[in-house]
Order: sequence, then C-alpha cells, then structure tokens
Amino acid sequence: MIRTLQPGQRCEVWIASVTCQAELLYSSDGLLFEAPNWTLDGAALVLNGDGKLWTLDVTGGEPTEVPLSGIPDLNNDHVLAPDGAGIFLSANDGHIYRALLDGRPATRITEDDGSFHFLHGVSPDGKELAYVAIEAGDFSQPGRLMTIASDGGAAASVDLGRFDVGSAHCDGPDYSPDGKWLYLNTESFGSVAGHAQLARVRVDGTGFEQVLASGTVDWFPHLSPDGRYATYIRFPSGTVGHPADLPVAVVLVSTEDWTTPLHTWPLFGGQGTLNVNSWSPDSTRFAFVAYPPADSTKE
Repeated sequence: MIRTLQPGQRCEVWIASVTCQAELLYSSDGLLFEAPNWTLDGAALVLNGDGKLWTLDVTGGEPTEVPLSGIPDLNNDHVLAPDGAGIFLSANDGHIYRALLDGRPATRITEDDGSFHFLHGVSPDGKELAYVAIEAGDFSQPGRLMTIASDGGAAASVDLGRFDVGSAHCDGPDYSPDGKWLYLNTESFGSVAGHAQLARVRVDGTGFEQVLASGTVDWFPHLSPDGRYATYIRFPSGTVGHPADLPVAVVLVSTEDWTTPLHTWPLFGGQGTLNVNSWSPDSTRFAFVAYPPADSTKE
C-alpha cells in the first residue's frame, strides 16, 4: 500500500547532528516521502515516495526520481550497498530486490518461500542482508529475524539464516559497523503485546541481549558508521507496531550509554520517520522525516 498525506498534512525531511542541532531540508504538501538513507559520497539522501525511489540533495532543491525498472511499487525498507552504487529494496510484492542508483533494471533476490521479506540491513562487506520474514504476509504472525546472501540463491529460500531471538515479534535488524552484531527491536523482553524494546544478537546467533529497558515502545536502532552513536524512534507506551501519525520522538544516544539520551526530537510521525539507517558517512549527521498535521504550528 502506498501511503499518502492526509488533507493539510505536510511531509518534512530533517537533518540533525550529533551536536544536537536540526534543520529542515525539504517540505512537501504533495508527496509523502519516507525512510531516508544517506549516499556514500555524503551528497544526497535516498527516500521512497509514491512507490518510487528518489534522491534529494542535502544542500536543498527538489527530489529527483531514480528511474528504476523491473520492480513493483516500493515500500519504505531500503538500504544502500557498501559500494555506494547499489541499493537493496523491499517491494510491495513481499520480495527484496537489488538495483543501481543509475536506474538500471532491478534484480529480485528472494524466492517464493511462503513469506514476505522486509529488508532492513546490509553487512559492512555487502555479502549479507538482514530482514524480517512474515509468514504468508499475515501480519498477525510475529516477524522472524533472518539473514540471506546478498546475491540471493538458495539461502533465500531456506532458514539457513534464522536466529533464535524468542517467539515474540521482532523488526528492524541493522548491522553494527564492525559486522559482529545485529541490532533490532523485539517484544521478547516484555510481557505486554507490542512493547518493543531494543536488543542485539551476534551474527552467529549467540549473545541475544537487551540494550535498553524502557517504559516506552522503542523501534529501529541504527548505529553511526563509526559506532559511537545510535538513533532510534520512541513511540508512546501502549503502541502496537510502528503506526503512522503519532506523537513520537527521534532519540540520539551514545552507544556507551543507551539509557541517557544526548538529545530527543519530538515530532508527529512514526511509520516512515526512521525505518532504515539514515546516518551520514562521516557519522556527524542523520536524517529523519516528520509528518505534521494540518492543525500543527511551527515553533
């Protein structure tokens, strides 16, 4: 399903820094953009919107559509390959694809294994992808943490990469910069349905542990390329899933102390705000998206 703005609602793309400053890069009352990545050269953001892929120069201007072919409408799960030229994408048909930012035809990676595949991370060496599998696209079922070879093949159709992180729902797996850990959000540490918390597990499947215990619902942890910082999105207590159009906050922490935020940015958003890793290659800035409603006022 392609998301659209509500009447009077805006889409705002923001860039924030580890010095706790933030600036509005782009605002639209037409297209709803989601889930920014940062290109390897530091020059642009990559977002999805209207089922398509777009680039947006970090110095400003209008988004430019990437002319993809051979792929259905996109959802908001996409990550750039470490080579800076390729990009891995989840589409609304439940499959993961690889494409190039120059617009050449996309190639499907995942096979018809009975699951929907929602991509979230690529290993630092580009050889492996981390995704969440939803059995038969039935969203009443918990997501399973999986990895596959980035070139697809047999590993995409069997549970070779399945991790034991409990039977509860998990989502948002992203690799640490050293490739040793997968960071994710999971309901395995709570007794209340929907109470997602931040955790990590080693890529060999061992060492599953909680990294932050809180009374809020916390999703999508993403580490900076230098490993010093992390961002995540904080939903209100009692939230189930990661819905759109809620009062949420983007949180910046030091990876030395996840319990003490360096800064928080309250906003109206949720789905689409911070689904994928949005750090700049120099680890000094990150991007997120807000969706202020018609009755909001700018401070």
